Amino acid sequence: MGTLLQDLRYGVRVLRKSPGFTVAAVVTLALAIGANAVVFSVMNALVIRPLNVPQGDSLYGLWRSPDEDMHESYPDYLDLRDRNHSFDGLIAWNMIEAGMDTGKEPADVWIYETSGNYFDALRLQPYLGRFFQPSDEHGPNSAPYAVLTYSFWHNRFHDDPNVVGRTVLLDKHPFTIIGVAPPEFHGTIVFFNPDFFVPIVNHSQFATDDLNSRKSHWMFMTLGHLKPGVTPAQAAADFDSIGAYLEKNYPKYDGRVHFKLVRPGMYGDYLGRPAQAFMTALMVLSGLILLAACANLGSLFAARAADRSREVALRLALGSTRRRIMRQLFTEALLISLVGGAIGLWGSVLMLHGLSAWQPFPRWPIHLTVTPDAHGYGVALLLTLVSAFLFGAIPVRQVLRTSPYEVVKAGSTAKLGRRVTVRDVLLVVQIAICAVLITSSMVAVRGLAHSLHNDFGFELQNRTMVETDLNAAGYKGDQVAAMQKRLIDAMASIPGVESVGLADAVPLAEGASDSNVFADTTTDLRPANAVADANLFRVSPEYFHAAGTALLMGRSFTWHDDKDSPRVAVVNREFARRMFGSADKALGRYFKMPDETRVQVVGIAEDGKYNFITENPQTAMFVPILQSPSTATFMIVHSDRDPQQLAGAIRSTLRKVDAALPAAIETRIRTMDIALFGPRMATIALGVMGVMGAMLAITGIFGMAAFSVSKRLRELGIRIALGAQRNEVLRTALGRPFKLLAVGSVAGLILGILASRVLAFIVYQATPRDPLVLAGAVLAMALLGLLATWIPAQRALKIDPVLLLREE
Repeated sequence: MGTLLQDLRYGVRVLRKSPGFTVAAVVTLALAIGANAVVFSVMNALVIRPLNVPQGDSLYGLWRSPDEDMHESYPDYLDLRDRNHSFDGLIAWNMIEAGMDTGKEPADVWIYETSGNYFDALRLQPYLGRFFQPSDEHGPNSAPYAVLTYSFWHNRFHDDPNVVGRTVLLDKHPFTIIGVAPPEFHGTIVFFNPDFFVPIVNHSQFATDDLNSRKSHWMFMTLGHLKPGVTPAQAAADFDSIGAYLEKNYPKYDGRVHFKLVRPGMYGDYLGRPAQAFMTALMVLSGLILLAACANLGSLFAARAADRSREVALRLALGSTRRRIMRQLFTEALLISLVGGAIGLWGSVLMLHGLSAWQPFPRWPIHLTVTPDAHGYGVALLLTLVSAFLFGAIPVRQVLRTSPYEVVKAGSTAKLGRRVTVRDVLLVVQIAICAVLITSSMVAVRGLAHSLHNDFGFELQNRTMVETDLNAAGYKGDQVAAMQKRLIDAMASIPGVESVGLADAVPLAEGASDSNVFADTTTDLRPANAVADANLFRVSPEYFHAAGTALLMGRSFTWHDDKDSPRVAVVNREFARRMFGSADKALGRYFKMPDETRVQVVGIAEDGKYNFITENPQTAMFVPILQSPSTATFMIVHSDRDPQQLAGAIRSTLRKVDAALPAAIETRIRTMDIALFGPRMATIALGVMGVMGAMLAITGIFGMAAFSVSKRLRELGIRIALGAQRNEVLRTALGRPFKLLAVGSVAGLILGILASRVLAFIVYQATPRDPLVLAGAVLAMALLGLLATWIPAQRALKIDPVLLLREE
């Protein structure tokens, strides 16, 4: 222990004498370890760690395949629940927004509609009161009970224990609060935190009365605990047999008879696989950054060891052992690593707390709880120790081969070897990684910029979207259509408004419903015989003009296209191509819906993006909202007025129509936030990685250049004494670092171009063939090289041969 304390004290003194080296080393390691800690903690929260429920490892969601559909109808769910032999309780749930009125401040809340066995099957215990159970359900609208989430109880009801037994109005219907969920439970999707849980049998009080409709697959997911000894493959086969039963007994509404089991936390494979792939890629990149950081610090340590070669030689000559000197070097490396790791972990904790508090979409309850746990701290400590060993081991060879006699005879420096070393390879790899990250981040940024100016099948500029919930305001049946017409007329009367359109959903903002469509000659309307599963939008007559969707041929709708007139539709070009062969052949033709209704095509609209900006061409159809009523109401207001002034006028108009109507008003561009969230996060992550890679490239090239100059001080002094010019000195001193920079940059640009093809699947319009991107990447790498070699170049040019030879 005494020797260890001596090494620590001496290491601290040595590092204090070289503050520039110490700060550079600590910052480099802090960035690398902090990045790894952040990425691992997010990956642990989203991918590795199961849902925060008892025995979460055995929890699986149920999906129909091959179309990757997680939705079920309620009658199908009952059959799956009661007929399977593989799950210990199968639950169902759905997400929905509702209006809450407690008698004081009305508010919009998010609700999980759940089966009665939801809490029992998840093996949860209430924090306060009790949970509803299957025994509370006695048919439709028979269980007016609500359970609060802990966070909503804490924020809205201020931890009032007397909340149990109170009655609140949800969409004008009374519900009795019977309990509060435990603090650690936030629902069955890790990033979507609801406010209430209510029984799913009360579904018709919040939406269309399709609880007992087998053809309406509206529930989000079914999931449960797999029984001990049952494998996922066996469970899938069990559910396939139930699917065969459904197909046989309900041929019109079923037919997708194959099932698979998925992890539920990230919304199954729908988000789980992309998130896992992206987080894995980030984990690999952050690991490579840590490796590059270790290579950088190894180069700095090697250069420092070269500068300290006389000190090492004197210590050896005075009787010190090589083992003691190496232990001292490892002690210095460990000190730097521990300080850098502590700073990096501290920074990662701050960033993770910020991520946990971040709510990217104000009207959506999306929160990502990514606070580090014991696993995150353990990984950070392991990376800290491994890093210290990696970069501390690089100068060991120099120490082992140091000859005191040769050092004293030849001076503090010796001839720099010309062979390729491991350090050179690592520097090239690190520069290549930096070039990949810079190229990818530039491609992503350019792709995002292009995406906001491309044709999505609708216009973004001068459009405002108004969302309201007529069901929450108590409108039912025929009242809905009349109120929607009043709203359109009221919005159109606002000064400066050119047109107003209404829809039950809008592309790239709210998920559209979908429906199988069949050729007019098809008589067997099972899903397997469908031509396509088309996106379905229910719209008002002025929708296309208000949304900026071009009508290529045919006509739009009128107010005469109501439930008493023949069924009509406007389809997009892709729909016409798949159903009829081309758009020219589609006008006036018919197709069938699953309920055998014949629909005539009266118009052809341009193709667009409906669910994702990176999706392949999708089929879409627009039908008159009077022929297919819906309480969901999204109005597109086309106006050149200032958005803030227009929003104020819209609110004032809505209050005059019905003061009880809840409303969310956003510009059409802001409604794209959800669609652009993934690309934006990918761009930000790659941008941060690119900046870190650039910083590490600077320190890596600086380390190599400093090492090169340190090893050749005597040679450079002699060259200067013999009359060498400045450019010759620089070429001799820095030629090798610049060659490594060129090789790494070229390799990185090539890899960046290849990697950008993968990036195009995440960021719309991302292309590596953009001349601006290539020029920017080349310029960035050149600037990094100049910046990193500036200090070593100045040192080489300021060598005084007289002082150097006198010192020798």
